[in-house]
Amino acid sequence: MKRFSGFNLIGEAFRSHQGWPEHWPDKAPKASYDAIIVGAGGHGLGAAYYLAKKYGITNVAVIEKGWLGGGNTGRNTTIIRSNYLYDESAHLYDHAVKLWDGLSQDLNYNIMYSKRGVLMLAHNVHDVQSFKRHIHANRLNGVDNEWLTPEECKAYCPPIDISPRTRHPVLGGALQRRGGTARHDSVAWGYARAASALGVDIIQNCAVTGIRRGADGAIEGVETERGFIASRRVGVSAAGSTSLVMKMAGLDFPLESYPLQALVSEPVKPIFPCVVMSNTVHAYMSQSDKGELVIGAGTDQYTSYSQRGAFHIVEHTLAAICEIFPIFTRMRMLRTWGGIVDVTPDRSPILGKTPVKGLYVNCGWGTGGFKATPGAGDLLAYTMAHDEPHKINAPYNLDRFRNGRLIDEAAAAAVAH
Repeated sequence: MKRFSGFNLIGEAFRSHQGWPEHWPDKAPKASYDAIIVGAGGHGLGAAYYLAKKYGITNVAVIEKGWLGGGNTGRNTTIIRSNYLYDESAHLYDHAVKLWDGLSQDLNYNIMYSKRGVLMLAHNVHDVQSFKRHIHANRLNGVDNEWLTPEECKAYCPPIDISPRTRHPVLGGALQRRGGTARHDSVAWGYARAASALGVDIIQNCAVTGIRRGADGAIEGVETERGFIASRRVGVSAAGSTSLVMKMAGLDFPLESYPLQALVSEPVKPIFPCVVMSNTVHAYMSQSDKGELVIGAGTDQYTSYSQRGAFHIVEHTLAAICEIFPIFTRMRMLRTWGGIVDVTPDRSPILGKTPVKGLYVNCGWGTGGFKATPGAGDLLAYTMAHDEPHKINAPYNLDRFRNGRLIDEAAAAAVAH
């Protein structure tokens, strides 16, 4: 792999950039691998990369039914934060934030991580009490979070309307300065390029059609559109399609899949310096490097595998945006899209071993999958390499739905689901 550097960039400029190798070859599947990852999104590619880099397991295949990064990785609003309430969540998401901080250097690929800050607005007494509780809990876990007055919120993000005449007045906000955004496509491309350079095979347009188990019940490999591929270790990281894949192994998972919508405006000059979220009216927004306002909506009320959502969800979201930011009422929207999110009963992920020997799963992230990308990939790789979970993801097992040790982060998700 040829490194990206200023010296190489100048050198290639004199050769019309003809010397750059392809980022990753689209490989044909081999008969067997030491490990298989189902799903070539950020989580799956990250797991393959860390398996190769940290544990020396390079005979790995990442199998994707479509194109690389064509699922939720390319369909989210790119927000990164770790200001979750419970200890388990704070440790999990902050592990990811710490990896985000040096990921461009680690991958030798610009993922455009911008620590612009995530500001969560409080509109009523309940919001104020809830966010201050979050702030104190975060600080106990070493996660940065601070309280801002309405005037400080306005100074940090000038487009916010803090006048008392609004239907939802701003009473303050919780700010995580380390939060921000990253370029979702670059994350997938960077992981794919780095994993491929370490020997990982990336197999696109190859749907998994079955999971083969032996007489002892253990995993033997996966059936695909290109034939059977043998492996004693299979990790499933297929987001909204996880429950369908797990049924192939005879497992019913506590997941529901919903469309989650987002939209972007016409591009304008830099005006929105951070990420702003509002739980009460449900709206969150940032500005992309192209100048578009990136707006996140809520999940649809009905389960579906559609990547389009209902129009009334978008209408409600834009009404909320116009209430908080009247300056944008005349902005035109360019496009809208949806992803398929997998939601667990307690709105927290499942990351670890399954009852089937050799089968591992990373799912149930709901609306929080992108922000966890490097952490989820790292922890799935650890679990597959050691056949035991890391202490960070140990609480996120299937048994919690049987023993009642739930991690209910529905409120911290800041999304209506």
